[in-house]
Parts: sequence; structure tokens; C-alpha cells
Amino acid sequence: MRFLIVLAALAVVAVVVVLLLYGFSDRSSRSRARLEGGARWEPHTESTGGVTAVVVRRVSRGAAGDVLAEIGRQTVATIPDADPEWEERYHEAMAQARSRVAALESEAD
Repeated sequence: MRFLIVLAALAVVAVVVVLLLYGFSDRSSRSRARLEGGARWEPHTESTGGVTAVVVRRVSRGAAGDVLAEIGRQTVATIPDADPEWEERYHEAMAQARSRVAALESEAD
């Protein structure tokens, strides 16, 4: 008899755990879908370790303009900071990034 009570309790715990997991995963899926729905591609520059990276990234922003989540990223160019043609290469990479953003946004529409 004790075995059946333990078995029933384990079954109830298992059902509760599954329902909780389902509820949380559904909520995170809706949250993720909401973030992706408002996400836009944008050019971005990062400079670390003596290298400047020009990337395009898909971000979702809050009402105040702060980044809530980065959903996608593509590197356009990396330029060593000591490169004598850094400025020219940077402007060229930013032009490519803006062009890629336009293409990616038009595909999303």
C-alpha cells in the first residue's frame, strides 16, 4: 500500500513539473516572438583589442531606445586600428553595412 502512495505522489509531482515547464516555455516563446517582431537590422561598430569591427545586427529596442535583445549579427569587416587606410576602409565598410541593412530589411517586409 505504501508503494502505491509513493508511486501516486511521484506521478502527481511529475505532472506538476511538466505543466510548469510547459507554462514557462510558452511564456518565453511569446516573449521571444514579441522581441523578434519589433526587431530591426542596424549598422554597428565595435572596437576591441586594436581592431574595429563593422557589423550589422538585428536588435529589439525598448521605448527609451535601449537595446532589449540582439537577435542576429553579421560581420561586414574587421579593420586593424593601426591600418594606415583605416578611415577609408571604415567608410567603405559602413557603406556596405548600410547597404546590407537595406537588403535585410527589404527581405523582412
